[in-house]
Amino acid sequence: MTSYTAKPADGAAWVTGASSGIGRALALNLAREGFAVFATARSADDLEALSAEAKGLKGEIIAAPGDVTDAGAMAEIVRRIDGKDAGLALAVFNAGIYLPVYGETLKVEDFDKSFAVNLSGVVNGLVPALERMKARGRGQLAIVSSVTGYGGMPTSAAYGATKAALINMAESLKFDLDKFGVRIQVINPGFVDTPATADNAFTMPALMQPDDAAARIAAGLKSTAFEITFPRRFTYVLKLLQFLPYSAYFALMNAATGWKKRPLETGEQ
Repeated sequence: MTSYTAKPADGAAWVTGASSGIGRALALNLAREGFAVFATARSADDLEALSAEAKGLKGEIIAAPGDVTDAGAMAEIVRRIDGKDAGLALAVFNAGIYLPVYGETLKVEDFDKSFAVNLSGVVNGLVPALERMKARGRGQLAIVSSVTGYGGMPTSAAYGATKAALINMAESLKFDLDKFGVRIQVINPGFVDTPATADNAFTMPALMQPDDAAARIAAGLKSTAFEITFPRRFTYVLKLLQFLPYSAYFALMNAATGWKKRPLETGEQ
């Protein structure tokens, strides 16, 4: 088991999905700590604005635009980062999309796009990042999943499936990465007020702001924990629900979300 924690002196940080929400707030947080942060998202303009906002901080933010679904582009960004000073020390794979799906109007493309961005998009960055860290004998990887990966929730059939896969991926990789001296963590936030959650059709308890979530993540990256989850008063309840029989689980989720009363989009009852 490795307890390595990346520090600015060890090399650069890389944050995907950095143009908005948690990723943007985390990139700024890490720059305040002194990291040279490579920020990746599809919008070069948004990243340049973020870089400008970081002027005067202890560290810096360097725009590294790219689409996480493009494996070649992600490998090229890793090569670029690893050519700077001490190379890549910390990678946080945060890019993701939330496409709500409804049982009465399922679309294959919603699943395909969710899997491409949320799951394959992580793999496309993780594989080249790990290769560099493994050769160096140290590094820190963090995968942003979600509490929706704990168990099924309304509208989350695509999103939740990808997040459950990311949790399993991180757990499975840890066995081998510990031997390389590369630390891996999984980040499971509760509901955060971001563009990804704006379309949620139900009440989101314990809703957090991106700056607060980024602060929790930054603190968790320095901890010895494998899982970074918050706010615990909410996420631990969801963990405990997984010990219930399904009959109780579905009853409680229906009651909490009011989903059973939602009319079908087709108008069928």
